[in-house]
Amino acid sequence: MIKLKRVLCPTDFSEFSHKSVHYGCELAAAFGGELHLLHVLQDYNAVAPATGESFAVFTDWLPQMTKHAKEEMAKIPGPEWETRLRVERSTRVGGTVDEIVKYAKEHDIDLIVQSTHGRTGLSHFLMGSVAESIVRYAPCPVLTVRHPEHEFVDP
Repeated sequence: MIKLKRVLCPTDFSEFSHKSVHYGCELAAAFGGELHLLHVLQDYNAVAPATGESFAVFTDWLPQMTKHAKEEMAKIPGPEWETRLRVERSTRVGGTVDEIVKYAKEHDIDLIVQSTHGRTGLSHFLMGSVAESIVRYAPCPVLTVRHPEHEFVDP
């Protein structure tokens, strides 16, 4: 029997991730589980060259970005889920894929429900695929939700 006690939904607050959060809520509620929401603030100091005078250091932005992320996290999944579902919210700083995979391992996540933008060609080559990397490295099954596509959960 499948048991989904802990469902993780990474979110970037986009329309795409709102759709995957909806799926995550439905699955967690159906199995009597809890929903984990995770937003990762990309650590630009790790990937960008040394900053110049005209470019603020990432750590200068971090408090404001963290505050904004927490405000946005508090809004989801929405008041309709407050009585139906236990929701854990977390914000981390680091590499997106690394932090999602690490969170899933640390919290013994049963399923990751994530959005995919469905990029192909040059944009996929240049930007890579976070969703693809998570599928490859996750310690649990991953459901990718592409919007808009075939729906099996009513909005």
